[in-house]
Amino acid sequence: MNRQDEALPPVPDDIREAGRLAPDHWLGVVDPTWSGEGRPPEWATTGRWRSGPDGEIVAWEENPGYRPSPRALGWPEPEDEVDRAVQLASTGYGPGEAVPAALAGREVAVLTAPGGGPLSAAAPDGTPVVPVFTSSVFLHTAGRFAFELVGADDLLTRVPEGHALYLNPSAAVSMLLDPGAVRDAAGGGTDAGARPSAPAGRTARVLTEAVHPVRGTDA
Repeated sequence: MNRQDEALPPVPDDIREAGRLAPDHWLGVVDPTWSGEGRPPEWATTGRWRSGPDGEIVAWEENPGYRPSPRALGWPEPEDEVDRAVQLASTGYGPGEAVPAALAGREVAVLTAPGGGPLSAAAPDGTPVVPVFTSSVFLHTAGRFAFELVGADDLLTRVPEGHALYLNPSAAVSMLLDPGAVRDAAGGGTDAGARPSAPAGRTARVLTEAVHPVRGTDA
């Protein structure tokens, strides 16, 4: 091993083999979660390796514009299809409209207020919300509170004016969802421009037309 090799991060075996097959080339590395067709976008590329004239790997360049996928971030495996859609949308690897589509027609749990009805709370950014849980795992990790099971479509008529749905606030990544997005999904509507222009943090806002990043939480 030469000194240049010592400065490199560990080189995967498949990259070493690719370098031997393609000497004097840049070898791009794509996040394995990317599943789109055609050439992967720049933000899905983690970086690139350089093979020398003899086929040995001689350099590595990180991609500063890379957006880590849920797997790369070390998030837990999704508990259900809603959790999966949230994880993918918040990192840019899935469309935002997949979240309300996965929620529509599903039975969810909501915390109940002392006087009855869904509990109203505030998200980290101050948005009035109704916490919604799609998995018993997220419901129980939120603490011991009174709750009821209700169809997501039926819940929409009980959400107070100006409130968003706060999806799985105790999950690895949660989202604020406009109730109108679920209403549109239940009615067969579609939302345009759903891919985010930037990855969101641990909390993201999903509106009817786009995913917008908001301040994340450390919970």
